[in-house]
Amino acid sequence: MQFHVPDPAFTGSEQTRAHFRLAVKIAFGFLALIWLIYLVQWGLDLGPEPFGIRPRQLTGLLGIVFAPLVHGSFAHLIANSAPLLVLGTAMLFLYPNSALRVLPAVYLGTGIVVWLFGRESVHLGASGLVYGLVSYVFVAGLLRRDRRAIATSLVVSFMYGSLAWGVLPTRSGVSWETHLAAALIGVALAIALRRLDIPPHKRYVWEGEEGENDEGNPRARPGSDAPDRI
Repeated sequence: MQFHVPDPAFTGSEQTRAHFRLAVKIAFGFLALIWLIYLVQWGLDLGPEPFGIRPRQLTGLLGIVFAPLVHGSFAHLIANSAPLLVLGTAMLFLYPNSALRVLPAVYLGTGIVVWLFGRESVHLGASGLVYGLVSYVFVAGLLRRDRRAIATSLVVSFMYGSLAWGVLPTRSGVSWETHLAAALIGVALAIALRRLDIPPHKRYVWEGEEGENDEGNPRARPGSDAPDRI
């Protein structure tokens, strides 16, 4: 199987570096938001339960929007912070167009599924976002013949592969329904959006025959002085 090498003119451009900086800022901004919310709750001695998802209860509908923003403890917040920063940056940087679909779907879709089918409890925390992003980034890397996507997929599986146990009802006090729903949404979207956010590939003058490639772009003739085309 051939693995495509992204065009260095694209990956090394100032626009790409600016895009990476923007991805970091957005991911860090969301992380700062949930930390601020936790500190306000702690300062006012407010419990997070009113903002969680209560399955099949009208009062629990608000949790679909607010549950990912609140956490039950400092340890819970810490556990989600680093993955949110790393995975959020990877998602926004590598898959900017897909992110416009994936993030709302994982954020709201997971809450809707949990409200409809979750067990009687209060479900809260940003771990659904973590599981949705892990599954999307991992599966997207497997489906694409892009070295950047594959490398990111391997790094994610190495760093967060143990999260797979979280989709099973093995620990009390953990919303495995949230984890499972988010992971399935992430996998489904990775398959559905596999043709989005394909970076331009580096092409060499000896590739293919004279004429046009599969995408309809003209190829350089072997031995000519024409530059490589994207």
